Amino acid sequence: MEYQYPIDYSWSTDEIIDVIKFFEAVEKAYEKGIDRDEIMNAYRRFKEIVPSKAQEKTICNEFEEISHYSSYRTIQKAKDASSGERIIMRE
Repeated sequence: MEYQYPIDYSWSTDEIIDVIKFFEAVEKAYEKGIDRDEIMNAYRRFKEIVPSKAQEKTICNEFEEISHYSSYRTIQKAKDASSGERIIMRE
């Protein structure tokens, strides 16, 4: 992609990598689809790094602004899906 992911430089290198993996999983849901369990695992790890709802909303809104991909809608769809189901988002 031609943009920078929203990250907090107080995070460790591993945390930054895991947050980027979450955003890449959201991108994958829009671009070709992703397994529900894969996106939920990435989201659970993201929530360990960003436990605050307010910070999550800020970071995800920044990501949506630059990418046009909604983390919120992707996770809502994944939560409603069954294990093993494929999540495919449409813009």
